[in-house]
Amino acid sequence: MSGVAREISAIRDVGFVVIPDLIPPGDLAEMRGALAPALDAELYGRNDFEGHRTQRVYSLVAQAPVFTALVEHPLVLALCDAFLEPNYLLTASQAIRISPGETPQPFHTDDSFYRIARPRDAVSLSFIFAVDAFTAENGATQVVPGSHRWADAEVERLLAEIDFATVPEGDRIPRPKDARPAWLHGELVDVVMPAGAAIAFLGTLVHRGGENRSAHPRLALSNQYCQPWARQQENYCLSVPREQARRMSSRVQALLGYSVHPPFMGHANGLHPRRMLEESDG
Repeated sequence: MSGVAREISAIRDVGFVVIPDLIPPGDLAEMRGALAPALDAELYGRNDFEGHRTQRVYSLVAQAPVFTALVEHPLVLALCDAFLEPNYLLTASQAIRISPGETPQPFHTDDSFYRIARPRDAVSLSFIFAVDAFTAENGATQVVPGSHRWADAEVERLLAEIDFATVPEGDRIPRPKDARPAWLHGELVDVVMPAGAAIAFLGTLVHRGGENRSAHPRLALSNQYCQPWARQQENYCLSVPREQARRMSSRVQALLGYSVHPPFMGHANGLHPRRMLEESDG
């Protein structure tokens, strides 16, 4: 198979695919440098889902040009073209660093908040990029192949175990979890991959961040794209300064939400929202 046909076939079959050598070493070094100030602050998750030994940097697309370029990587967009309708949007863009001592994240799917009965087509497509190599010891993403076809009853059971409640700062201790719950049928795969590789998977696929039993943190990036009619997880029109958005390509601007899904979804006062970028802030 040529082009992205192999990747498309794998995603349709098992729900995910690993893409080698997507980010070159020079870009990885630039990404680490750009994220260092935020990660040095050591702000960890507020709840069990975020992870009390896990750091996140949100609105990653606005952190540095190297992240903005990744959002419109040709291979990434080619896969989005295959699984999402035209005018799809960027719904989440963040860096995730799992530190030693972190326990496994709760099992979940990335588009579970879209309350459409399963089995169904995914509303979103996710990409996790390895800035550090993913190993079975340092918190590699874990996936359940074929779970993108599960029905509501199978998925609701795992979603019921997720706790999004904010925990007081003094009580933020990683919660132990089963390495493999008895109800989880099918194979559980550690997505082991070198730095620069990525995993692309459907928003309906069951997965989680793994336990970090190593002595070093594991850094990754996560970009997610959604159907043009779905609400985005991150509100980029507020989180990305307008002056910064003006300097981005028209393609990235459209992915952030400065776009219209025909006939008029996303308009601003009856006009194309990109007009807002043309107005003076003064």
